[in-house]
Amino acid sequence: MTRGNQRELARQKNQKKLSESQKKKSADSKDGNKGMSLEERKFRDAELMREKQKLAAEKQKSGSAGETSAGETSKSK
Repeated sequence: MTRGNQRELARQKNQKKLSESQKKKSADSKDGNKGMSLEERKFRDAELMREKQKLAAEKQKSGSAGETSAGETSKSK
């Protein structure tokens, strides 16, 4: 093998170059955002955050109530 690790170094360099170009993509050209305007993306993200907050509040509410009842049931068994 006359080239040594030159091929491997070239592969690594190319991977680094590709990852750098991926980082520089604007938000509207990324896969999950294609064809969406800024307002549409903001609306979608806001809806997702509202859902997450709602689920977290429900989990916290049921978790605090569930801990006392779960603790009581595990003690009685």
